[in-house]
Amino acid sequence: MIDLHSHTTASDGTYSPAQLLDEAGRAGVSTLGITDHDTFSGYDQALPLARQSGLDLVCGIELSTKLNGHSVHLLGYFLTDSTLTGFRSWIGDLQASRRERNVRLVARLRELGLDITLEQAEAHGGGMTGRPHFAQLLVEKGYVSSLQQAFDDYLDESAKGYVTRREPQFSDAAQHIRDAGGIASLAHPIRLQEDVAAILPDLRSAGLNAIEAYHSDHSPAQTELYLQLAEQHGLLVTGGSDFHGAVKPEIRLGTGRGGSLKVPDDLVDRLRAAV
Repeated sequence: MIDLHSHTTASDGTYSPAQLLDEAGRAGVSTLGITDHDTFSGYDQALPLARQSGLDLVCGIELSTKLNGHSVHLLGYFLTDSTLTGFRSWIGDLQASRRERNVRLVARLRELGLDITLEQAEAHGGGMTGRPHFAQLLVEKGYVSSLQQAFDDYLDESAKGYVTRREPQFSDAAQHIRDAGGIASLAHPIRLQEDVAAILPDLRSAGLNAIEAYHSDHSPAQTELYLQLAEQHGLLVTGGSDFHGAVKPEIRLGTGRGGSLKVPDDLVDRLRAAV
């Protein structure tokens, strides 16, 4: 079984890298991609453990980018040690922008009467603190009753507590991935606020060379649509559950939501051949 989209405590997942590998073994996942947000820390910690266990571990990352004023997530795959020096330096700048946003987010939430501190949020964040960790803190303190309410009331782009973060342009992020020898894949296209079919030519020109057709949020009809678009535009196909652990308990590693995810067995072979 293949799952190329998962997160650890290095970003916004609840499983440590070791726990994630253990879960992969239990779930029958033989090829796993760790795609933490703006960091390779989870992958770095998991790699020696994967080598010991025989798990095929794919180096990945998920980047938040800007496209026409909206946040769009971009997955990068098959980045190798020989090409990562410059890329790691570049994502260091992204990590700094995330920390700066968190400072402003705390200030904004305190303006709204919420008694929270950055240190409290970071205690939930592990390696890379983000909005899901603020959501957990708001639930813990009783300001909201659920993670969804935390986003709806305070943290979503349209919510009263939202603050912007400096994100790279989509084309810049795609180019960095491609320059590092990797595959740049549009993450969960169903979440895109624009017509995917209409903008794919522009994304292709900007450096995109893959699309995440298989994802826990996609219905069979949507998966088929993205597969057709991939063929039409000469794009590679990626797929994964977007596993986060307890934050999204309905999403299972390898099989997605309710067993709906079925990544083809030859998908990784086709990606590696393209690389």
